[in-house]
Amino acid sequence: MTERFFEPESALWRVDREMILLLGGGRALLMQIAHPKIAEGVADHSRFREDPIGRLYQTMNSMWSIIFDEAPEAEASLQRIKQIHRRVQGVIKQGDVLRAGIPYDAQDPDLLLWVHATLVDSAIVTYELLVRPLSVQEKRQYYDETKRLALLFEVPEDKTPASLEAFNHYMSEMIGSDTISVGSAARAIAKEILYPRPLILKLGGPLSALITIGLLAPKLRQEYGLTWNKGKEGMLQLLASLVRALLPFVPPVLRIVPHARAAQERAVPVFRRDAIQAERSRR
Repeated sequence: MTERFFEPESALWRVDREMILLLGGGRALLMQIAHPKIAEGVADHSRFREDPIGRLYQTMNSMWSIIFDEAPEAEASLQRIKQIHRRVQGVIKQGDVLRAGIPYDAQDPDLLLWVHATLVDSAIVTYELLVRPLSVQEKRQYYDETKRLALLFEVPEDKTPASLEAFNHYMSEMIGSDTISVGSAARAIAKEILYPRPLILKLGGPLSALITIGLLAPKLRQEYGLTWNKGKEGMLQLLASLVRALLPFVPPVLRIVPHARAAQERAVPVFRRDAIQAERSRR
């Protein structure tokens, strides 16, 4: 059997293979940079403003590889991300949220956990909005499998919430705490996420912004200076209903992320060979 970090039968595959989850990426990013240390790290070390398309592609390509590729390729992608994290160190330059001079390090376990948690939470929320609702058991299975992903990124096991319920409590506690506090660095980056300058991103910008803002916690909306009302909520729900209705008719080449499609296509000949051998053995 081909070795992978995660198998095709996993809940992680079933959820994260959906390309539509990219529309939850903006929410995850805004949640991440709401932590002042992460915002400073992105501002100091990321090429996001200069090349948002390239930055997004590199990030998602690496994550898809870790989840869907065979072990050698997945391990190589994991190590590339870790190498980037090792270079992200510095100090807070502006003291609007944290005092200037406070150090940050992308390998800080608390920061690693927060980044991981925003991705997990955003995947669940976006999937339920745009694909279908998940049962409590499905969410528990998905969350339990993401704990292995946390370990791969060296989040200490004793820091990772043990259950879905503990995870939800952690998210509520973090968002409500002073630790998550939007500063000037985060607001500057948020403009690039919500109102991208490249034309190819501007075309879908309003819909992406609607989803991103609508899925944010009210506290974060307020701190980013983003408005929300019943009219916008109605537009979001109408858009979500339309997406859920049309998604089953979207061809796999557009609906399923490339790494998942490639993994499934490679697996088909193996399944057929095993079926033939099993049939011959019965004769």
